[in-house]
Amino acid sequence: MTTTDYDRLDAWIDDHFDEEVRFLQQMVRVPTDTPPGNNAPHAERTAELLEDFGFAAEKHPVPAQEVKDYGLESITNLIVRRKYGSTGPTVALNAHGDVVPPGEGWTHDPYGGEIEDGRLYGRAAAVSKSDFASFTFALRALEAVAKPAKGSVELHFTYDEEFGGILGPGWLLKNGLTKPDLMIAAGFSYEVVTAHNGCLQMEVTVHGKMAHAAVPATGVDALQGAVRILEALYAQNTLYREVTSKVEGITHPYLNVGRIEGGTNTNVVPGKVTFKLDRRMIPEEHPAEVEAAIRQVIADAAAQVPGITVDIKRLLLANSMKPLPGNKPLVDAIQKHGHVVFGEPIKAMGTPLYTDVRLYVEAGIPGVIYGAGPRSVLESHAKRSDERVVLEDLRRATQVIARTLHDLLS
Repeated sequence: MTTTDYDRLDAWIDDHFDEEVRFLQQMVRVPTDTPPGNNAPHAERTAELLEDFGFAAEKHPVPAQEVKDYGLESITNLIVRRKYGSTGPTVALNAHGDVVPPGEGWTHDPYGGEIEDGRLYGRAAAVSKSDFASFTFALRALEAVAKPAKGSVELHFTYDEEFGGILGPGWLLKNGLTKPDLMIAAGFSYEVVTAHNGCLQMEVTVHGKMAHAAVPATGVDALQGAVRILEALYAQNTLYREVTSKVEGITHPYLNVGRIEGGTNTNVVPGKVTFKLDRRMIPEEHPAEVEAAIRQVIADAAAQVPGITVDIKRLLLANSMKPLPGNKPLVDAIQKHGHVVFGEPIKAMGTPLYTDVRLYVEAGIPGVIYGAGPRSVLESHAKRSDERVVLEDLRRATQVIARTLHDLLS
């Protein structure tokens, strides 16, 4: 029986898997809660650990004022460049380090990297610090046992996905710091994602007039106005069910109101109420039309409540990701090796999430989403308590990525 490069890659990853797990634990133990978004310390620690592997990480700090104006505290994006020859493609591997705060309900330390029953727990253990590990160790395996003679690989470890990616991959691309030919972004192990939803986030402030609750007629109740607007917005979800996507894995648009605050005290008619909404857009929708429609729904509902006024602020507009024809080599390689390593077909499909991969695709760089993780976001507990990654998924995804890089650079 002949030992192939694939066998050697798999074996190297198996032999170094304990080291990969320890690396992931180090990633999890440096918090990157966003907000507040003080992410530079994690980049510094990541660069130190990469240096131990012989990988020089370029540090690209985003100017402090830009970060502050964006609503965060610090961002340093990292690029590792490994060049093997003057010809051949450059393949980028991107994972983001920023993540939402832990929230409540944890039974494991969200920054502990604790292991129990074959799972590693911690905030960002699945999304997407696990792919800091899978991408790094896939690259290490490639160079150790099957070093390419052409092309190059770049690791992009960035820190603005939760806020839309503009100061992460968007900033690197805008400033001409990278222009790969192909890219793979952090994802899950049982599907290769070629398309995803877009996202519009807005802050709506309803203004009324405060008054004593004993004489409510002397005021204008901003909360009643907000309720009328919210009812109109939620009613849209029924209509959205009729707007279906042709992309497998994506169903229809939907709207969520995730935060609301207002009023000053129990005995005061509220003079101001603010809420934040999230509108997911399927790839077939046009973002400008979606935003205009939402604004019209709000205006029509507000007009039914005399005395209130409304301010609307766009917080985020993330376009959907549409597949570029050039992504076929990525899809083919991941599906081929995923089937071998996981023992089951790896479907190419869409996801209702939005990611900063779209920024690469918008720049004309074919990209897909694939990495270490379960079959669904629900299983990973991403953005919930006790986020976890199954270590066997991490190991096998690392092997799939290493094999895929081998094919792309052969």
